[in-house]
Amino acid sequence: MAQFAYSAKNSSGQNVKGIVDAADKKEAIDIVRQKQLIILEMHLNAQRKGFNFSFLSKKAKKVSADDAVVFTRQLATIVEAGIPIVNALDILGEQMETPQMQERVFKIRDDVEAGSSFSEAIAKDKSFFSDFFVNMVRAGEASGTLDEILERLAVYLEKSNNLQKKVKSAMIYPAVVSLMALVVTLVMILKVIPVFKDIYGGFGAELPRPTQFMIDLSETLKKYFVLIVMFFAGIGYGLKKFISTEKGRFFIDKLKLNVIIFGPILRKVAVSKFTRTFSTLIKSGVPILNALEIVGKTSGNVVIANAVVKVEKNVKAGENIATPLGKLNVFPPMVVRMISVGEKTGELEKMLTKVSDFYEAQVDTAVSGLTSLIEPLIIAFLGIVIGGIVICMFLPILQISTVVNA
Repeated sequence: MAQFAYSAKNSSGQNVKGIVDAADKKEAIDIVRQKQLIILEMHLNAQRKGFNFSFLSKKAKKVSADDAVVFTRQLATIVEAGIPIVNALDILGEQMETPQMQERVFKIRDDVEAGSSFSEAIAKDKSFFSDFFVNMVRAGEASGTLDEILERLAVYLEKSNNLQKKVKSAMIYPAVVSLMALVVTLVMILKVIPVFKDIYGGFGAELPRPTQFMIDLSETLKKYFVLIVMFFAGIGYGLKKFISTEKGRFFIDKLKLNVIIFGPILRKVAVSKFTRTFSTLIKSGVPILNALEIVGKTSGNVVIANAVVKVEKNVKAGENIATPLGKLNVFPPMVVRMISVGEKTGELEKMLTKVSDFYEAQVDTAVSGLTSLIEPLIIAFLGIVIGGIVICMFLPILQISTVVNA
């Protein structure tokens, strides 16, 4: 059994607070409702004698992008069936597989039951619902098309999540293999080479330069290993602090878009996300200026965000979108031309969708090609590094007659 603290309103409209014992939050909610109370807030009572569990509740707030996709898709399906939003949230809360998401959904349902609109309820949870999500829902409520908006949101989140997963998988593979190569190399240098040093020490002859170099490198790493680790840890910490600054974030995000091999892929991902987000907002009835503001905040890249802010200012001054966008040299010319055509023909949303679909297909092709290219490169790299070390250490054996007779 666990204790749940709650705040609620009674039939007289007075605020009441209390604690109930229950197996889970759903049972606690049922107990409080049986008292004819309207729940305003309920959470696990983290206070215990001699120990504070508050850090657990903070950790429980973390959810994955997959949770957002599942939540939106299931909610869209239930609402589309004509079920009221409160009942839909009630059903959805019971279906959530993780306690974190279940608690989040029930909290939203309680807020809606207490008189808040759905958009107001989700706006309180900024750690999970972005400005994009909230404004989309708000537009759906205003136009009476919440079911359609939720469907668009579900499709958008599914496409965005799949795109991010493809890029991550393309980057994780070489990173993991490179890390393994580094570990194997360090083990050979720190553990294997010293064994050869002891063997060759009894020869009493000068070793080949490559072999001597590897032995010297091994001794240096063993002697200063802690200092070297601290040095690289300091560089990592300094880089982290630098990235946390405005200039540092801009520098890193710009580097991401221009780095060799991965840069073109990340640029295509950024373009695809920008156009799909913009298209979804416009199609849902969000005003252009508001859509640009939201797109900038949710872009995930400072370079893109700054460009969108400049475009927004120009649009406020009476310009179209394509003209200032073309002057910034952030987006490819094709994107600018498509947006220009969309503005002139009144079909901006369709043009943006076509651009997004095109660049998503480009990302798929680029990721597949990158995976095919990286695998032989990594194998070649491992062969050169590990093979080079092995050759260096066995070189005296290949020249054994010269070494022994010296």
